[in-house]
Amino acid sequence: MDQLKRMAIFAEVVASGSLTAAARQLDMTPSAVSQHLRQLEKALGLALLHRSTRKLTLTEAGARYHVGCAAMVAAARSAESALARLRDEPEGELRLAAPIGFASLLASALAPLRGHPKLTLNLLLDDTVIDLIDARVDIALRVGAMPSSSLVARKLGSMARQLCAAPAYLAEHGWPSHPQDLLQHVWLGSAADNTSFDTLELHGPKGEQCTVQLRGRVQASQVSALHALCVEGWGICVAVRQEDFQALADGRLVPVLPQWQQSPMPVYAVTPRRDAQPAKVRHTLDLLASYFDRVYPGVVGG
Repeated sequence: MDQLKRMAIFAEVVASGSLTAAARQLDMTPSAVSQHLRQLEKALGLALLHRSTRKLTLTEAGARYHVGCAAMVAAARSAESALARLRDEPEGELRLAAPIGFASLLASALAPLRGHPKLTLNLLLDDTVIDLIDARVDIALRVGAMPSSSLVARKLGSMARQLCAAPAYLAEHGWPSHPQDLLQHVWLGSAADNTSFDTLELHGPKGEQCTVQLRGRVQASQVSALHALCVEGWGICVAVRQEDFQALADGRLVPVLPQWQQSPMPVYAVTPRRDAQPAKVRHTLDLLASYFDRVYPGVVGG
């Protein structure tokens, strides 16, 4: 490493034209610069400079050696400049993992990223948990309780949940008046298979609590599929996405047991590490946090 430092000092001496000028650029004393040059020449076994009281002149060996030294310094400066751009301006590839149902949310929340032409966005949408390290993921959105891990989780907010069904389904099957009535209805479930249950923990209007385990007549691994089935009148499911609440707002879905509420689901942005984040990650985290702060009051909040 000392040799690399001396090569850089030699390149600066040539660029500056004198030991004194190089010393000013390097924040060193002229004697220290001169000592490094002598040590470099000793290690190489060749003189690199002819020194006189008026100027410095490269020897033939010095001229050849300077080409490599200057290229080394230029490469180092280029590397620093590239890292500075990553640190200060969003650029490069941003790999973001999220559940499939977050596609519309991300399209809205990350819209300002369109203003950064040097940034490319790679969305990994999957309802299964992706390994951040193996998949080289910069940010992952996770819903629900966060298990203990070495990953860094930043809470963005909480998403409300509401039981819902299509008006046509309720007209045919009747309206449940208590959570236990759900056992007599068609449940659209997200459990892994028909041998497992979805567990609903509901809070009543007078503070009472009721836990119901429901086995779905229809199972779907994607919430977007559950939404489509629910709108078409297949049964009852839990609204969690923007599209679900839009369907509630325009009447394609209606609330079921509106006086019984589920606890909101926390949403986290997870990153492999906390410090030394590039600008693309810092900027995206701020956009996501801002989005959850301002959009859909009463539906998504901190």
